[in-house]
Amino acid sequence: MESNYKSDGLLSPGVAARETAQALKTLAQAARGVAASTTDPAAAHAMLDSARDVMEGSAMLIQEAKQALIAPGDAESQQRLAQVAKAVSHSLNNCVNCLPGQKDVDVALKSIGESSKKLLVDSLPPSTKPFQEAQSELNQAAADLNQSAGEVVHATRGQSGELAAASGKFSDDFDEFLDAGIEMAGQAQTKEDQIQVIGNLKNISMASSKLLLAAKSLSVDPGAPNAKNLLAAAARAVTESINQLITLCTQQAPGQKECDNALRELETVKGMLDNPNEPVSDLSYFDCIESVMENSKVLGESMAGISQNAKTGDLPAFGECVGIASKALCGLTEAAAQAAYLVGISDPNSQAGHQGLVDPIQFARANQAIQMACQNLVDPGSSPSQVLSAATIVAKHTSALCNACRIASSKTANPVAKRHFVQSAKEVANSTANLVKTIKALDGDFSEDNRSKCRMATAPLIEAVENLTAFASNPEFVSIPAQISSEGSQAQEPILVSAKTMLESSSYLIRTARSLAINPKDPPTWSVLAGHSHTVSDSIKSLITSIRDKAPGQRECDYSIDGINRCIRDIEQASLAAVSQSLATRDDISVEALQEQLTSVVQEIGHLIDPIATAARGEAAQLGHKVTQLASYFEPLILAAVGVASKILDHQQQMTVLDQTKTLAESALQMLYAAKEGGGNPKAQHTHDAITEAAQLMKEAVDDIMVTLNEAASEVGLVGGMVDAIAEAMSKLDEGTPPEPKGTFVDYQTTVVKYSKAIAVTAQEMMTKSVTNPEELGGLASQMTSDYGHLAFQGQMAAATAEPEEIGFQIRTRVQDLGHGCIFLVQKAGALQVCPTDSYTKRELIECARAVTEKVSLVLSALQAGNKGTQACITAATAVSGIIADLDTTIMFATAGTLNAENSETFADHRENILKTAKALVEDTKLLVSGAASTPDKLAQAAQSSAATITQLAEVVKLGAASLGSDDPETQVVLINAIKDVAKALSDLISATKGAASKPADDPSMYQLKGAAKVMVTNVTSLLKTVKAVEDEATRGTRALEATIECIKQELTLFQSKDVPEKTSSPEESIRMTKGITMATTKAVAAGNSCRQEDVIATANLSRKAVSDMLTACKQASFHPDVSDEVRTRALRFGTECTLGYLDLLEHVLVVRKPISPLLPCYQESLSFGLILGTEWVDPEDPTVIAETELLGAAASIEAAAKKLEQLKPRAKPKQADETLDFEEQILEAAKSIAAATSALVKSASAAQRELVAQGKVGSIPANAADDGQWSQGLISAARMVAAATSSLCEAANASVQGHASEEKLISSAKQVAASTAQLLVACKVKADQDSEAMRRLQAAGNAVKRASDNLVRAAQKAAFGKADDDDVVVKTKFVGGIAQIIAAQEEMLKKERELEEARKKLAQIRQQQYKFLPTELREDEG
Repeated sequence: MESNYKSDGLLSPGVAARETAQALKTLAQAARGVAASTTDPAAAHAMLDSARDVMEGSAMLIQEAKQALIAPGDAESQQRLAQVAKAVSHSLNNCVNCLPGQKDVDVALKSIGESSKKLLVDSLPPSTKPFQEAQSELNQAAADLNQSAGEVVHATRGQSGELAAASGKFSDDFDEFLDAGIEMAGQAQTKEDQIQVIGNLKNISMASSKLLLAAKSLSVDPGAPNAKNLLAAAARAVTESINQLITLCTQQAPGQKECDNALRELETVKGMLDNPNEPVSDLSYFDCIESVMENSKVLGESMAGISQNAKTGDLPAFGECVGIASKALCGLTEAAAQAAYLVGISDPNSQAGHQGLVDPIQFARANQAIQMACQNLVDPGSSPSQVLSAATIVAKHTSALCNACRIASSKTANPVAKRHFVQSAKEVANSTANLVKTIKALDGDFSEDNRSKCRMATAPLIEAVENLTAFASNPEFVSIPAQISSEGSQAQEPILVSAKTMLESSSYLIRTARSLAINPKDPPTWSVLAGHSHTVSDSIKSLITSIRDKAPGQRECDYSIDGINRCIRDIEQASLAAVSQSLATRDDISVEALQEQLTSVVQEIGHLIDPIATAARGEAAQLGHKVTQLASYFEPLILAAVGVASKILDHQQQMTVLDQTKTLAESALQMLYAAKEGGGNPKAQHTHDAITEAAQLMKEAVDDIMVTLNEAASEVGLVGGMVDAIAEAMSKLDEGTPPEPKGTFVDYQTTVVKYSKAIAVTAQEMMTKSVTNPEELGGLASQMTSDYGHLAFQGQMAAATAEPEEIGFQIRTRVQDLGHGCIFLVQKAGALQVCPTDSYTKRELIECARAVTEKVSLVLSALQAGNKGTQACITAATAVSGIIADLDTTIMFATAGTLNAENSETFADHRENILKTAKALVEDTKLLVSGAASTPDKLAQAAQSSAATITQLAEVVKLGAASLGSDDPETQVVLINAIKDVAKALSDLISATKGAASKPADDPSMYQLKGAAKVMVTNVTSLLKTVKAVEDEATRGTRALEATIECIKQELTLFQSKDVPEKTSSPEESIRMTKGITMATTKAVAAGNSCRQEDVIATANLSRKAVSDMLTACKQASFHPDVSDEVRTRALRFGTECTLGYLDLLEHVLVVRKPISPLLPCYQESLSFGLILGTEWVDPEDPTVIAETELLGAAASIEAAAKKLEQLKPRAKPKQADETLDFEEQILEAAKSIAAATSALVKSASAAQRELVAQGKVGSIPANAADDGQWSQGLISAARMVAAATSSLCEAANASVQGHASEEKLISSAKQVAASTAQLLVACKVKADQDSEAMRRLQAAGNAVKRASDNLVRAAQKAAFGKADDDDVVVKTKFVGGIAQIIAAQEEMLKKERELEEARKKLAQIRQQQYKFLPTELREDEG
């Protein structure tokens, strides 16, 4: 009515009022009927009272509506109308509630509301009941509540009493259910689980209230539209909420989550068994077996615990057992997968994989996440929380990347990758740190400036991460799965099938146990659980059996044992054939190849011993590979051993090779048995000792056969070591960075050419020796190996310094090719030494030697391409070296007296040719020196021309030396030494030119070139002087000495240079060379004493060789590796001092050797000039002046006597006083020698006098001192005595030759010369310095005089005795006459004795008178 009034609806207020009245009437009747039909008086009164309230309210409503119609716009009336209408509606609800059943529903709703308040508490008390009891009560309460809900729905279709009863029952069941739910919530293990249970209980409470309200509505107005559907939906909501709670409580039950987790874990590890081609863990095979055993034991115990705890309802223990069982099953699966992988890769046809260094997927994901986070950072629309979230993501992923880089750098062995990972990690970390700083600034102030800085900071990070990701994607770092062969896959199958069966049955078992944990009183389920448990046990047993049966290496050990047994049988058959001398020789292959095969195979077997022992003790996966590899070597071992034995001629050596090969095979067989027993199980300690012992025996067998092979190798020159040395030298050529060059290309070019030609020469010698003396091939091969080692290093340096690089590459390539050729040649040499009669090997060796020679020429051509001029210099230097060697050989022939001319030509026939060729050589030398600064072509032309000219010059000089005849070998040697010095100087000049080529004028090498040119000029000049001296007999000795002194000076300059000798020698060698110096010194002293032409020339030749050899040996010994720097310095110093001392000796010999007569006037003039300089006045009575005058007079007298002797018997050539001369000739020659010696003696005395004057020991002014006067008188008298004795000697010699004097007079005169000479020496010794040069010369001259006198006396005495022997004595035969003859002889003898006695007394008186006039010093000396 109110609405009709307000909205001017379809019904008018009047009509509405009428209908309201009619409805009230009907209501009144119904109320009375209800009140009459109820048995409860209170309910009847309540019904009537509520109907009355409706009536009264409706009357007031009609009245207020009427007032509102009268005043439509009155707000107050409108408000009253609304209040009255609301009161009427409330009264109607009360009236409806008084109907039978409606009140019970309200009570039930109120009860549900009150019960639901229990869910509003913050925490629930823990449950005191077991879970299964609480679960059972909840299930029962849920079933009762669900049934009560159905009854409520059904009651809405029946009587009102039924709804009341159903509502009451529903309320009671709800209370029970709520209590059971709260009890179950107390069973929850976590707060979250409890909250979920309480939430579901609240949902059930709400759904229950909606159900009762829907039932109440339907019962009040059964015809209301959609009321039944609403009731059915409310009932379904109650059921669904109950089911949700039951499901939730079931899932949260102890053990249920563990079951679910276990099932998920088993599903995850199941993938390991699909394709086990990667290692799952680091477990070894026997670790896998132990893991399976341990986990199976744990699984059995946990399965028993699952069953027991499910029965007893101890669900926490049940869940724990499920978790343990899950871990055990995962461990079993991992062990099975790892074992299957090891079985697969242990197959010899499989290849093991390896784990990757990094995970590229991880890097790619991190890169993507960092880029997205950086985009969020720079997005202007990002909130502060989004910025912080993005910063967190960046920090998380960059930290992971840096950690991955650190791990990767620690794992990799590649230094480049290690460095790159470390550097990338630093870049990522630094860019992240910079970005974090900008993010902090942005977080404090979200300004555009800070956001721009943040944007700029992200760029370096993104770039660093992208670079790192790209580097990590390198295929080198990814994992490489193993390549399992088909045989390996078949071996894996039993293990994989057993493991899969175990996982499947275990999953069923856990599902069954999960249901039993909820409902333990289900017998069929227990039966299913028992079945699954049995299946799991059987599958684990099958797994253990399969793993044990498929142990890696066992099958391979069996196959290898069978193979080695067959090889042992073969070697036994060969041994029997060798014993019966019927072992067939293999002709299809050389002995070298067989020996190389045998050595290689034995070495490989030796290398496998330790790996097999290691695998047998703890690396089962490698055992199969190693034993298969070992067995594969024995068949070629047997073939090679039998082949080598078949080519050995010595039966004992044959048997040794075969027996040692058999021993090696038997020890390998024992090793395989021990390895099979060990199986790679580190826990099988009882087998390890046997493995170690077998390995040791096998090593000894390998050592024995290697000793035998090495002995054979020693016979062939240690070919193996030589080949390795050459190969190592070749490998160094491929090194990327050679050492820093210390010289130029020219320096290295020189040494490469030298060693290349040395190799070529050795190859040619090996070709020759292969036919004549194969036993010498070892030394030649060793020399070739050494030369190639030097060549490889120098070639590497030459290639590094060559320009352009193409030439360097060509040099390096050709040197390597030469190395291959040298290896083949050395190997063939070794093989030929083992079997010298093997013609097959000889042919191969000759071919290899030719190949080496060709490759040497290729190396030289490559070097020539580097520098044509210097290469020509090197070639020329080599040619000059050959000339020097040829001259050394010629010197040996000359020394032996076998250098003769082929015809009757003389030296004069060759002199002009020598001079002309020497002049041409000087011109070539000029071109060579100037060529150093010109083009390479001109330098090459000059070098070639000089080499040709020196060759021609050497030939003509050799012809000239030969023309001198073998009668004068020393002069021949002097001449050849002269050209040899020229050749050496040219060699040095060529070397200096080569070093100075293309260098600036101020380069040090230019100064070396100038010095070498000067030496060249000096030596050519010396050659010309020597050529002239050859025809001038008087100057031969002087020229020879001068040339020798110059040569020694050049040798000394070379000795004092800082150049290290190419080779070293022992100190003993140096000591041995000093003997030559001693001998040469003796010769020099003798030559100085004799002053004979031949002695001086011999001394010059010997000195040259002795000093040169000594200097060379001294320098080589001083640079020996064992010699310290201090000792080296001392040795070099002493070598220099020795040489300088010897040079002084030769200088003295040269001074003594020069003729006296030309020097005498000069000496007189210089002496007079010195006296004039000393004082203005000369006292003629001065004893010193008188001594000088007498000395000079004595010298003049001796020269006159010598001239007189010269006139006695002219001759064309000086003769020596030897036994071939007649007596008169002996006397004459001896007298001449004495005259010459006394002449030199007097000259030396005058020099001593001059030296004493110069030293001040004897004054040049009038001397008043008695000693000086006595000395002067003694020297004067001694000089006069020498002159007088010499004159007497000349007269006696003259008379003796003419037959007017006896030999006794000649002997007496000679002795008098010797005595007067001794007096002269004593007089000079009085005040002279014993170490002075003049005193030494005087002593030498005196010795010469004494020696000449002694020779004369011996000759005269011999003649006298011979004459006495020749006199015939006629002996009378009669007795009286004989007596008279004897008496006469005795009388004559006594008379002679008396005369002799008188002569002696007379001599004594004469000496006593002379003694009075002698100086004091002479008297003492005589006494």
